[in-house]
Amino acid sequence: MSKDPRHYDVIVAPVITEKATFASELNKVVFKVRKDATKPQIKAAVEGLFDVKVESVNTLVRKGKTKAFRGVRGTQSDVKKAVVTLAEGHRIDVTTGL
Repeated sequence: MSKDPRHYDVIVAPVITEKATFASELNKVVFKVRKDATKPQIKAAVEGLFDVKVESVNTLVRKGKTKAFRGVRGTQSDVKKAVVTLAEGHRIDVTTGL
């Protein structure tokens, strides 16, 4: 697969949390993606950038929370995440970068 520059626009960043680390033991990787990215686009981007076989893609949108910072109320942006399940034998090490 070739590294299409548009794939970099679909995947924003890997999610490195405790929950995402536990998911990696089940062959799943979590990415932040663009809000308008579709599941086929996410699958193509992950397969193209990391040279792996993707079995499934599950997405979720975390709605932005209202927070107070130094007494000023503000709203965080909505964040779309993709939980990508990899085929058996394939791995992505998100700590190394791209």
